Amino acid sequence: MKRKTKLIHGGIAGDPTTGAVSVPIYQVSTYKQDGVGNHKGFEYSRTGNPTRHALEELIKDLEAGHAGFAFGSGMAAITATVMLFDSGDHIILTDDVYGGTYRVITKVLNRFGIEATFVDTSNLNNITAAIKPNTKAVYIETPTNPLLKITDIEAAAKLAKENNLLTIVDNTFSTPYWQTPIELGADIVLHSATKYLGGHSDVVAGLVVVNSEKLAEDLHFVQNSTGGVLGPQDSWLLMRGIKTLGIRMEETESNTKAIVEFLLQHPAVSKVYYPGIESHPNHDIAKKQADGFGGMVSFDVGSEENADKLLENVRYFTLAESLGAVESLISVPARMTHASIPKERRDELGITDGLVRISVGLEDVEDLIEDLKLALEK
Repeated sequence: MKRKTKLIHGGIAGDPTTGAVSVPIYQVSTYKQDGVGNHKGFEYSRTGNPTRHALEELIKDLEAGHAGFAFGSGMAAITATVMLFDSGDHIILTDDVYGGTYRVITKVLNRFGIEATFVDTSNLNNITAAIKPNTKAVYIETPTNPLLKITDIEAAAKLAKENNLLTIVDNTFSTPYWQTPIELGADIVLHSATKYLGGHSDVVAGLVVVNSEKLAEDLHFVQNSTGGVLGPQDSWLLMRGIKTLGIRMEETESNTKAIVEFLLQHPAVSKVYYPGIESHPNHDIAKKQADGFGGMVSFDVGSEENADKLLENVRYFTLAESLGAVESLISVPARMTHASIPKERRDELGITDGLVRISVGLEDVEDLIEDLKLALEK
């Protein structure tokens, strides 16, 4: 199947019992058994639910993996994945990682003895230098949030395998429509499905896909034991959102390219971060491993004061957390999505007080450009 067809016909299509075209919402907590252990595949909805299962089968197919898992949020998905490791294990992570990921690794999971080192994984030499005897995995975010750094997934996965390490990739920004890390050698793929996969600002969810039966068994054990599962209503909403992912990603990309061209020429913008620019670091790698560059753009307006003026004057860009929706969103990472990262750390990474991040939506691109133009002038 081609990608757009798979979005609609992948996983479990419809309901064979009634002929319903849409998978039903099984709003149920438990299931009748004909005898002890004699059930129809479902016992208790924390362990498995038909609607959630349909979503999990769909994301498994889209990411070309062995099994999929749906969680109550992206952070729940990340937490469960890191729980695959033991106290004393060490993980190497991308330095420019989502603030929530940095927070849970350094403030919560470290309490259980999980060690972590953050390096610029866009340079593979940094990964090699960070490997220790107790290292178990390399966790990559590409493109990163918010500086859009690009890591070569195939090369990083090859390096990881040579050192008996797992490769974990956060694929939130690209989605499986543009990039499939498992086909490039990754072992585990993560999504904050709240973002592009849902696409309509109406659901919070996380998804994980693994490439082996062993990882599937281990992650299901963690999911069932800790219970951070996605409910049936949200599972259904997410499947509905995924059906239009292809046309949304293509339209978003078209809008984004035009906006980037505008920003590159504006005198009030000192720097633009976008993998689709030829001068962007590792642009060639982004072009090689993904079929699109996405709808996330960051740009620097020089100061916190300038950023605030911009935010005060936009009309169509909504000031809000999150990304990947049909609505265009705008934020200041230093004070919003990455406020949990210490200032000195943000300064090291280049997340300045004047850095603005936009998530380009599906509005008319002329309106969006005019909106930014007028706000930048003010």
